[in-house]
Amino acid sequence: MTSPLPDDDMECTKVSSLAELQQELASRTQRNRAVLLVLAGSNVGKTYNLEEGETFLGRGQNATIRLNDDGISRRHARLVQTGGQVRIEDLQSANGTLVNGEAVTQQPLADGDKIRLGSTTILKFTYSDQLDENFQQQMYDAALRDPLTGAFNRKHLLDYLETEIAYARRHRAALSLVMFDVDHFKRVNDTWGHVAGDTVLVKISKLSIATLRIEDVFARYGGEEFCVVCRGVSLSHAGILGERLRVMVEQAAFDHEGTRMPVTISVGVAAHPEIPVENATQLIAGADEALYQAKRSGRNRVLLKHGA
Repeated sequence: MTSPLPDDDMECTKVSSLAELQQELASRTQRNRAVLLVLAGSNVGKTYNLEEGETFLGRGQNATIRLNDDGISRRHARLVQTGGQVRIEDLQSANGTLVNGEAVTQQPLADGDKIRLGSTTILKFTYSDQLDENFQQQMYDAALRDPLTGAFNRKHLLDYLETEIAYARRHRAALSLVMFDVDHFKRVNDTWGHVAGDTVLVKISKLSIATLRIEDVFARYGGEEFCVVCRGVSLSHAGILGERLRVMVEQAAFDHEGTRMPVTISVGVAAHPEIPVENATQLIAGADEALYQAKRSGRNRVLLKHGA
């Protein structure tokens, strides 16, 4: 006579057929979240969840989804989600709103529609589930983040700077770049090893990210060099931030196997409009020049790049 199944086995046999299993999986992964995925333009790969009601697209400060493309109007288009359906409406933008290559005034969106705004921005409208969103976020982070420190990578920094410089020039707004470098980093690696060096970089990144504003962009420029992009911050105030970062690193405890490692940084700061810049390379060159002078004059200090 067959003995009865233990309770845990009974629990495992609740889904008794393939149809019930498929139904269970479908209920867990229902694709009912309306989203926009950036296919081209700034922030490629980023996903925006659309909430019930109105969502405004544009490059203005009050846009729900802010897209920094010169061809996009301040209030370019509006998305309205009601009853599970999403409609897009052009808000008399200068360059129009295109859906699948056709200019539209207003139109309901279908899964997979491609929306073009301005000269470079292309968005894909789709529906997703939680698994899709988690995967997209992981892919987005992998493309934009430095795997060691979690800071943004150099490519994202350069792309972001180009967008911010265009915005700052157009609106005559302040934009600062703080660049810093770990002093005598080769000595750290040679004395305590590369694992210790990696530990220093990771800790500096965590301390820096915790110190900065949410809107500041922190990136690893390369090796032991890092950058902070500060929108709406003048040269003098960016210098204050640089000094805050310098003191924070100098006072932090960097230990390796019970031994204290002395760690300091040198900081260079450049800003628009104090120096005239047209692209990311020029602003980086200004901050790098100030950083080089900080190192030449003794390290563990902050120097500002002033205009001619």
